Amino acid sequence: MLKKMMVVLCCVAAFAVGCSKDTATQKGSLKAPGEKSQAPEISVVSLDNQQLTLNSLKGKVVLLNFWATWCPPCREEIPSMMKLNAFMVGKPFQMVCVSVDEGGKKAVESYFKNSGFSLPAYVDATGQAARTYGITGVPETFVIDKNGVIQKKIIGGLDWSSPEVIAFLEDLMK
Repeated sequence: MLKKMMVVLCCVAAFAVGCSKDTATQKGSLKAPGEKSQAPEISVVSLDNQQLTLNSLKGKVVLLNFWATWCPPCREEIPSMMKLNAFMVGKPFQMVCVSVDEGGKKAVESYFKNSGFSLPAYVDATGQAARTYGITGVPETFVIDKNGVIQKKIIGGLDWSSPEVIAFLEDLMK
C-alpha cells in the first residue's frame, strides 16, 4: 500500500504544474531540504498573530504547505485540504499553510472572506520560511513525520483528501 501511495504521489507531483512568481521569497533561497532529512526550523505567524515554530509540533505529523491566493493550483487544492484537516481533528496532525502573498495577512484574510474557504493559515512576512525550504513556486508541500523528518516533498497541487494520502499520513502517525 505504501509503495502504491509513493508511486501515486510521484506521478502526481511529476505532472502537476505549480505557480511561479519572481518574489522576494525565492531570491537568495537556500539549498532545499530533501526527503529523509531533518526539517529545518521556521517561525511563522497565524492570522490571529500567534507565533508558531516547527519545533513546537514535534510528536505530530505536519503538512507544511507553501501557497498563495493568486495561484490557481493552490486555490484548487484548498477544498481537499479543508476535508483532510477536518478528518484529522483529534489526531496527532497539524496542517501549516504558509502564505507567500506579498499582501501578507490582509491578502489571505480577504481571500478567505471572499471564497468562503478557511485553512490554518500563517504568513511569512520576511520570506525567511520560504527561503529556508528553498521553494521555487507554489504550491509546494512538505510532509514531516512526528520526529521532524521530511518524508515527502510535493511540488504542485494534490487531492489531499484521497484515501491514499490519508492512509500515508496515518501510517506516519504510528
